[in-house]
Amino acid sequence: MSASTPGSSAGTAPENVVIIGSGPAAWTAAIYAARANLRPLVFEGEPVGTELPGGQLMLTTDIENFPGFPEPLSGPELMERMKAQAVHHGTRVVSELVKEVRLGERPFTVVPNYSEAVQAHTIIVATGAAAKWIGLPNEQRLATTGGGVSACAVCDGAMPFYRNKRLVVVGGGDTAMEETLYLTKFASEVVVVHRRDSFRASKVMAQRVLSHPKVRVIWNSRVTDVLGDDFITGVRLEDTVTGATSELEVGGLFVAIGHTPNTRFLNGQLSTTEHGYVQVTPGRTATTVDGVFAAGDVIDDYYRQAITSAGTGCMAALEAERWLAHHGIEDSAATTEATNTEAASAVAVSTT
Repeated sequence: MSASTPGSSAGTAPENVVIIGSGPAAWTAAIYAARANLRPLVFEGEPVGTELPGGQLMLTTDIENFPGFPEPLSGPELMERMKAQAVHHGTRVVSELVKEVRLGERPFTVVPNYSEAVQAHTIIVATGAAAKWIGLPNEQRLATTGGGVSACAVCDGAMPFYRNKRLVVVGGGDTAMEETLYLTKFASEVVVVHRRDSFRASKVMAQRVLSHPKVRVIWNSRVTDVLGDDFITGVRLEDTVTGATSELEVGGLFVAIGHTPNTRFLNGQLSTTEHGYVQVTPGRTATTVDGVFAAGDVIDDYYRQAITSAGTGCMAALEAERWLAHHGIEDSAATTEATNTEAASAVAVSTT
C-alpha cells in the first residue's frame, strides 16, 4: 500500500471501516459497507502454509448448501464471486495480513505486514478460525487438493465422493461425535479413531455414537500416515499403548480435533470466550471495545457454516454503519479525497 492510499499517511483522513479477513463474513460485510458508501478497506491476508485468503472454504471442493446456487460450486469460486461483488461496489482490497491493531486510542490503528499503518473509525474482525490438523504431510496435501481429507463433515460429507464408503473420523469431543453421526447418513461405515480409551464428549453425544449400528470405534490409536496419491485409500494407525501399527482401508478422513480462532494479532485487546473466540454482545456483533465488531467463525464455535458467517458479516456492517452515523462521522475518506482533488486543481489553475 502506498502513502497515497486513504488512511495510510499523515494528513489523510481515517478509514470509515477496515475489515480484516476474507471469508464469507468479511466479503459480506464489505458488500454491505460498500453499498452504504462507506468505501471499506479489506485486508484479505496472504497465503501461509495451508491457510489461504478465503478461509476454510478454500479447502472445500463442492458446495451444495449455499442458497442461490442450485448447482454445486467450489469454495474458491464462491469466495471469488463474493470478492468480485464487493469490489464491484467500491471495496478496496489489500493482500496482506494484519500483524497488529491498536485499540487503545481513537481512531484505531491497523498495522499490516508490509505497508504503512492505517487509521480507522471502525474495525470489523472477520479472521475466522483455523481447523486443527494432525500435521501429516499427505493429510495436508490431500486436504488442499480435494483428495478425500476434510475438517468439516457438514460441509463435505454429503458429496458423492464419500457416499457408501468407510469413513474415518479422528477426535473424541462433541464436534467429533456430531461429525460422526452426520456421516452415518452417507457412509457404509464410520470408524472413530481416538487416542484414549474414552471420549471427552458429553455422555449423551458419546452414547449416541457408541450405540449407532454404523459406527465402530478404535480406541487408544492415532493416525500416523494418510495413504493415497490422488485420493485417500487408507490410514496407518499406531496403538498408543503397545506401539503396534496397522493399516485401515478408507474412502475419506475427517479430522475433528477442534479449531483455533485467528485472534493472535489482537494481542488480548478484545475479550474472548473460554475457547478463545471473540466475545460479542448476545445477538449482535459488537465486541467489548466500542466501534470494533466481529463476525464469522472468529465468534462462532457452534455452527461454522458459510451462510451463518455471511449473516454475521451483514450484521457487523450494519452495526458499523449505525455506529458511524451515531457519532456523526460521514464519509471522511471520500471527503478528504475530494478536497485533495480540488486543491490540486486550484494549484494547477494558479500556475497557468
